[in-house]
Amino acid sequence: MIGYLRGTVLLAPHVSGSEPLLLDVNGVGYNVFVAGTNFVPGLECALYVHTIVRADALLLFGFTSLEERRIFETLLATPGVGPSTALAALRTLGLDELTLAIESGDVKKVGTVPGVGPKTASRIVLELKGKLVLPDAKTPPTTSATTVSADIEDALRGWGYSSAEIREALRDVELPADDSAALKMALGLLRRS
Repeated sequence: MIGYLRGTVLLAPHVSGSEPLLLDVNGVGYNVFVAGTNFVPGLECALYVHTIVRADALLLFGFTSLEERRIFETLLATPGVGPSTALAALRTLGLDELTLAIESGDVKKVGTVPGVGPKTASRIVLELKGKLVLPDAKTPPTTSATTVSADIEDALRGWGYSSAEIREALRDVELPADDSAALKMALGLLRRS
């Protein structure tokens, strides 16, 4: 699977964003669907890629940050949300606004995404609320404790804990440097809270 591409933009998508970006990577042109339209032909860009392989196509979806790609992949896990809808959500609302809308339960805001009706918007909020990191929570303030690593937080969210629960349970806690030991300790603290 293709996970990352860096090259020169040959053709940038128009304002509608329905056309792919054409990226020249060492003489090979890749069509990559992107959420933004701020790409300039002739300039270099780097994209984190999500690859979808189908019987009739190989589709590449590119993102300027790992967080953007993670939100896209999280949206794809929601029943009724395909790649074009997930990309439209990022294109329409942007990463921070989309995350805030989902975490605050704003079904109306999520429903403004093209192709997302009220039922799908409700399902997105229901399925993803508590599973996303809020924009202002990317770097939680800590005093004497170390920041929880992204891998540990992802693992804990995979076990069904929300970002808020994780931050609350691990506030002012010094976790071991070893990820395995840190995960065990974090799970123990979360079970007690």
